[in-house]
Amino acid sequence: MALVRAELRAFAHFTEQVTAGAGLTPQQHQILLALRASDNRSLTIGELAATMLLKPHSISGMADRLAALGLIERVPAERDRRRVHLRLTEKAEAVLASLGEVHKAELRRIRPLLTALLSELD
Repeated sequence: MALVRAELRAFAHFTEQVTAGAGLTPQQHQILLALRASDNRSLTIGELAATMLLKPHSISGMADRLAALGLIERVPAERDRRRVHLRLTEKAEAVLASLGEVHKAELRRIRPLLTALLSELD
């Protein structure tokens, strides 16, 4: 079990390094992933806060920084203009695609080790 935890920590560290190389913090990366995973690639601050297990004001600050980087846009809801949805930009889609390829390659590289470690748990 300790080796599985160590490999998971190593992958988390790998993710931090790769996202930093793309100019993102790990939480910013997680926000972009959460938006991409949502039904319309769009969430409100409250929905994103609930997804990320953070306070809305924390998400709002991170959203401001992501918007300044050109990675998300704030779009008022059609029916209730007080509600604002956060949406990925094309730039964010490109960044996520690039990061996804790097992550897939790393997972392919460590797959045999993870498979062996996980089979030992049975």
